[in-house]
Amino acid sequence: MAKQPTNKRILEQKFSRRAAILGALQLGLGGVLAGRLAWLAIAENQKWQLLSESNRLQLSLIPPRRGLLLDRTGVPLASNKSVFMIDLLPDRLEDADGVLKQLAELLGLSADETDRLRSDLAQALDHQPVRVASDVEWDQYAAVNVRLPDLPGVSPMRGFSRHYPAGAATAHLLGYVGAPSREEYEKTGDPLLMVPGMQVGKDMLEKTLEKDLTGKPGARRAEVTATGKVVRELAVRSDTIGKSVQLTIDGGLQTYASRRLGTQSGSVVVLDVISGGVLAMASMPAYDPNSFSDGISQFEWDMLSQDERVPLRNKTLQGLYPPGSTIKPITALALLHENIDPDETVLCTGRINIAGGTFHCWRRSGHGVVDMNRAIAESCDIYFYVMGIRVGIQPIADMARRFGLGERFSGLPVPYQYYGTVPDPAWKRRRYNEPWEAYDTVNATIGQGYLLANPLQLAVMTARLAAGEKTHPKLLAAKVAPAAPLGIDPRMLAIVRQGMEDVVNGRGTATRARLPLANIKLAGKTGTAQVRRITMAERRRGVRSNASLPWKLRDHGLFIGYAPTDRPRYAVAVVIEHGGGSGAAYPIASDTLLYLFDKGQAMERLASLENGWGGGIEERMAREAAEFAARTPSD
Repeated sequence: MAKQPTNKRILEQKFSRRAAILGALQLGLGGVLAGRLAWLAIAENQKWQLLSESNRLQLSLIPPRRGLLLDRTGVPLASNKSVFMIDLLPDRLEDADGVLKQLAELLGLSADETDRLRSDLAQALDHQPVRVASDVEWDQYAAVNVRLPDLPGVSPMRGFSRHYPAGAATAHLLGYVGAPSREEYEKTGDPLLMVPGMQVGKDMLEKTLEKDLTGKPGARRAEVTATGKVVRELAVRSDTIGKSVQLTIDGGLQTYASRRLGTQSGSVVVLDVISGGVLAMASMPAYDPNSFSDGISQFEWDMLSQDERVPLRNKTLQGLYPPGSTIKPITALALLHENIDPDETVLCTGRINIAGGTFHCWRRSGHGVVDMNRAIAESCDIYFYVMGIRVGIQPIADMARRFGLGERFSGLPVPYQYYGTVPDPAWKRRRYNEPWEAYDTVNATIGQGYLLANPLQLAVMTARLAAGEKTHPKLLAAKVAPAAPLGIDPRMLAIVRQGMEDVVNGRGTATRARLPLANIKLAGKTGTAQVRRITMAERRRGVRSNASLPWKLRDHGLFIGYAPTDRPRYAVAVVIEHGGGSGAAYPIASDTLLYLFDKGQAMERLASLENGWGGGIEERMAREAAEFAARTPSD
């Protein structure tokens, strides 16, 4: 019985120790919590205040406006307009199909447009915005904003979109802009490319002048709810617009030349002979760059890509054509350089046998007795066959290169130049491992065979003929060094220039190209380039007319010229694809130069022509779209 108090005392001692330990633990834990609270409230107060503020505030970049592209007088060719835009943010989309369905109802999107959005979403990075629509109407923009809680991943905004006032008339000159691609972001890693509403250059000057045209982004700070809805804007730092770039282009002439091409497929290039400035570089048919900037539909892409006239190709720089008889002034200079007497004559009977082959003149009955002047003015093929065989191909090829054929012009802010071919024996050996033949020389003397050039090269060739200097084309309005001399005897140039003047103002092949002006004359040279081989059997039966052939088998029509003849200032080159001959080209060249001397007369002519064509560029493009839609089977 005496042991019970002892056991009770022991139990009491154990309880007291446990209670003390537990109390100490509780006190320690409380101290830790209190210390942590004190640390958070005092030492890290600023950190957590900023994090809390960031949940309440939203910081976002404002995409910068692009710099303007101006013509030589300061008129904008590419500008920016304020628009309402709708973007998708892929990493915030929860139900893409559901969101697209609602947007289609709110914005009136077609099935074609929603298919395009699905394709863009599949190719985009998780955080890369996808443009739904630009230039949205206010009521549509407001309707999307009201339903934002039900549209996670949709980002409506007010911003700026690229605008091209002349539309298709400047498409192949300026290019277009669009949302940055996944590849562009991965290549540069620039976070600005992920900002909704950002646009970058995709082709031509918009692409090559990207660094100058891109400005600095702005920033916006706004108070938002837990769901991300904007309560109010707190502060805005405006973007800095990019640098404006002035071009040598004459905006009015560029539009006129594009319109004057009418229903034809081809190119017009006009150069300032003195400065080398490109005044017009028109390529038609074309696309509307405003559509590309907003996101082209699959329907429009199909229509453009299936057109046999290839409106997506920049024919000025990417089109390569046999220059035809427009090369004859260069051939004549080569003959003079090899001491051929310009008064020496050749008898043209319409055909000639050379090295076992029969070669024909374009005039089947022949030209009779022909000297150099008449050979240029009336474009006698037989004369150049005979004289070309006498001097050989090398002097002709060297002269062609001196005048810009086969040349890739440095300093031009363009992403591509197809520079063609100036053939000679060394070239043929490299290309085909075959020897040069007499028939190769015969073909080259009249701009056929392997010889190929683009319209810009033909314009440069013409400017050099007119100036007697190594005129170099430029697109940026900046001072450049004077052109270097060509090293051609002025007396030789005078002989060739007289022949070109007689083409238009004498008994030549383009007398209908004369300018309707008393004191200004145009000099030029016509050209017809065959795209098919004419067999002897067809010649015996009678060569088929171009009108009876499918469009792609018709001859190209070409014309080069400059004016005024006594003090050359402007050079022009026109190429009409499958136009049937030079008759399709020289009226366009004449009217285009007329615009520079008498705008009123030129516009009167154009108005009459467009009335017969069924309207201007936009009207015809709209009609073509409707016709394509009618031919395209619906799903």
